[in-house]
Amino acid sequence: MITDDGVRLTYRDSGGDGVPLVMLHGWGQTAAMFRHQVEALAPGRRVVTVDFRGHGRSEKPRHGYRIARLARDVLELADHLGLESFDALGWSMGASVWWSFVDQYGTGRLRRLVLVDQPAAVAAVPWTTGAEQRQCGAIFDVAGLLELGAALAGPDGERVREDFVRSMFGGDPDPGVLAFVLDEIRATPAYAGVPLLFDHCAQDWRDVLDRIDVPTLVIGCEGSHVDPDSQRFVAERIPGARLHVFPADVARSHFPFLENPGAFNAVVEKFLS
Repeated sequence: MITDDGVRLTYRDSGGDGVPLVMLHGWGQTAAMFRHQVEALAPGRRVVTVDFRGHGRSEKPRHGYRIARLARDVLELADHLGLESFDALGWSMGASVWWSFVDQYGTGRLRRLVLVDQPAAVAAVPWTTGAEQRQCGAIFDVAGLLELGAALAGPDGERVREDFVRSMFGGDPDPGVLAFVLDEIRATPAYAGVPLLFDHCAQDWRDVLDRIDVPTLVIGCEGSHVDPDSQRFVAERIPGARLHVFPADVARSHFPFLENPGAFNAVVEKFLS
């Protein structure tokens, strides 16, 4: 598919029957993150995944690395596939893309929404109180965000990226899972990843949460670098939302769908069904 600003996106469409499920990956990652979900969730539904621009096998132009543009890309993909009503799942930055989608285009095409391990605001901007920053689950202060971006774009960027990914796991990660995540993130060049990370982290989606009027499931994970309390906050702000936090003995990272796909798929399947 080619977007209206000329960017070729790579997507996978199972072509199945039933309500479509559109799954969005996180920053620097790819649709391959959902390798354990595509087939497991496909029976009875049509599953669609996509590599965002600058990621995976999609084109990597020199423009468009903003959350709002990614949301536009998703809208165009839904139009391209003729998806008038669908379920939506977003993990990490993918959840932010759905929040931007709702902010710009409303919820009219969404049947159900699954949000996985994403704070309502990632950067602790100075005009929010300490209590608000804790509720949001802010991961960086502004200086820390700028420092990370500069380091990722610098000569030691690969090591910085690896350390950043490693910080998303609690305890000792499965070597195979860690190696897979590190391999996938290498497909995103710094000229795409750094400005997108800054834009992503600079957003504050709290004013969108109470406007989500479709059934919503919020998923957190003990041991992730995202505080589970931030997921409780998101679930409390979305009217009628459900919350599921995986305990550390089930999964303890930002990647529960890779760490324990059976448990993750069962929770998502139960909600969507």
